[in-house]
Amino acid sequence: MFMHGGFGHIIGNMLYLLIFGDNLENVMGHRKYLIFYLLCGILATVAHVAISAYSNTGLYTPCVGASGAIAGVLGGYLLLFPKNKIRIFFIPFVFRVNAFIALGLWIALQLIEGWGAMGREGSGVAYAAHVGGFAAGLILVSLFVNKQPARR
Repeated sequence: MFMHGGFGHIIGNMLYLLIFGDNLENVMGHRKYLIFYLLCGILATVAHVAISAYSNTGLYTPCVGASGAIAGVLGGYLLLFPKNKIRIFFIPFVFRVNAFIALGLWIALQLIEGWGAMGREGSGVAYAAHVGGFAAGLILVSLFVNKQPARR
């Protein structure tokens, strides 16, 4: 989870973490958020390995980077903050949409692309890790949310 496939990969992951991670950290606290993040990353890796075992090309798709853990953050964010407005940059326009729409489209894209990548060699994206991390975030987030807001 701490290595990346290139500069663009780490920048993209950090951008997602910057946009979505701070809200989760505020409602979980520092320690719980760290544990949540790491668990999502581990479960994302397990999902990738499990799906790869049934795919003839899964062994060729690397599982490098924090994308699965970041996907867990996205899943948790979707469950806790579905109505928060997210700015989406679509050249040359900027749209503000609910997190439910933005993240719903993101996970739909991961599912569609992941399904399409099965049986093909060389997609280069561990879609199963994204989907597994997202599912882990949806499932685990309620276990980590503090009953009282974090103190500042």
